Amino acid sequence: MEGAEQPLLFPRLVGEEEQLLSRPSNITFTPGTDDIPPINSVRDFFREYLIESKKLWFLAGPAIFTSVCQYSLGAITQVFSGQVGTLALAAVSVENSVIAGFCFGVMLGMGSALETLCGQAYGAGQLDMLGVYMQRSWVILTATALMLSLLYIFAAQLLRVIGQTESIAEAAGIFAIWMIPQLFAYAFNFPMAKFLQAQSKMMAMAVISGVAFVLHCLFSWLLMLKLGWGLVGAAIVLNASWVAIDVGQFLYIISGTCGQAWTGFSWKAFQHLWGFVRLSFASAIMLCLEVWYFMALILFAGYLKNADISVDALSI
Repeated sequence: MEGAEQPLLFPRLVGEEEQLLSRPSNITFTPGTDDIPPINSVRDFFREYLIESKKLWFLAGPAIFTSVCQYSLGAITQVFSGQVGTLALAAVSVENSVIAGFCFGVMLGMGSALETLCGQAYGAGQLDMLGVYMQRSWVILTATALMLSLLYIFAAQLLRVIGQTESIAEAAGIFAIWMIPQLFAYAFNFPMAKFLQAQSKMMAMAVISGVAFVLHCLFSWLLMLKLGWGLVGAAIVLNASWVAIDVGQFLYIISGTCGQAWTGFSWKAFQHLWGFVRLSFASAIMLCLEVWYFMALILFAGYLKNADISVDALSI
């Protein structure tokens, strides 16, 4: 694999592209211009502390809000499922924490490789490479989603093999099949999130996620409880919410707000895939170990007496 031995950030370029990269960058650093003044007193310390805190929360605040909104989509679905019935709550909890949780860890981990590459490209002034890296990540994560979809299709059989009760395994297996679109929504969401984060476009992500969260709550109540669709309504709303986030972020990206970072679709997305896969796989291993521990707790709860109630209690 010749492409795997080449650096991901600086692939071999020829002709005009090589000349373009050889031009001097406009990004310069002058010592002392962006540094804080000397701190000579407690008053100076608190003044600079407030200034730096405002800068930090300007980025961290929307990022935290975005994460809370997106994480709460599944939590809200579980809350409404509890009002449908104990078996419905157990099915959603097992699917959301075990099947989707396992795949979420893999997809998020592989998508996190983009965080490093986009940060390097943005810092090096190669803004056009951000879009290429995002598209390359789309290709890899979509292929990964195709393989992981087998876990959704055979979720019921898998849960029976590992000892879950028949009722929970059957209900969770059916719900897992309905949730396959969410898996492919992950494949597009995570690369776009890293793409926007590298450019500090946090407020746009927060607005999109906030709107999706409000609509998710409204339609979950409407379809699951008011219309009585139960788990079918839960699957429809949860899938639609993730797809809506993807569509909103993609429309924001192609609207021109990202400048040279998005110049359209490129065939470069299919180059140097193996090197990108290796980096993505390494990132996935690190994050999966952090995400999967709760999945194990849900599985063990299914082995207890009154498994429906045990899983429900732990998921809440």
